[in-house]
Amino acid sequence: MLLETLSQLCSLRRDRHAAVVVTDLVEGTERLVVEGEGIDGALGDAVTAAFRSGRSSKLEIDGSQLFLTVHVPEPRIVVIGAVRISQALASMANVVGFDLTIIDPRIGFSSADGFESAQLIVGWPREKLVVDRHTAVVAVAHEPDIDDYAIGAGLRAGCFYVGALGSRRSHAARLLRLQADGFDDEDLSRIHAPIGLDIGAITPAEIAVAILAEIIQSWRRRSLSSAGEAA
Repeated sequence: MLLETLSQLCSLRRDRHAAVVVTDLVEGTERLVVEGEGIDGALGDAVTAAFRSGRSSKLEIDGSQLFLTVHVPEPRIVVIGAVRISQALASMANVVGFDLTIIDPRIGFSSADGFESAQLIVGWPREKLVVDRHTAVVAVAHEPDIDDYAIGAGLRAGCFYVGALGSRRSHAARLLRLQADGFDDEDLSRIHAPIGLDIGAITPAEIAVAILAEIIQSWRRRSLSSAGEAA
């Protein structure tokens, strides 16, 4: 790998940007493709598939022997609310490759008991939340003063998943609050609510399974168009 390419990759990794190095195995040339960069044709399709799968591969395109080396940041989940659902979600997330952080300002809710597999942060999302497009935001505090900021931050950052707990009635009220904060219908349509795949979940553990399944689905089907970041 060229020193210039390696330097660019290090910078991209530090900023949690995904990239694919396209190497011509015959010519020895390299091309660095950053996620969100538009490429037409068969190569564009192959790069898109590589970003989604996270797997490097060898292929032939238009007579050229190419190797695609994929560099994708580890996906992570930030859960707002240290509740029983997040406790169950924390025990499952690491198994499928997601780092998980829980944020909750409510000291009484934020006991470390039962959250050993997650990083638990006591504080307000406005002060503690850091997200990017490779982050899933899961708002389950069921308190607008806690959840709404995190949902808005997730939308602004282009997070691949933003989900919120609550009934359809409470979500309708949430949408009105977010509209008042300047979000349009296209933004709001990205919120998964009611949260989780519809599997008939009832218990906190079942709801956590539904949420994690929906996060995995969103990660594998995520949009690869360019998006900003926010903290």
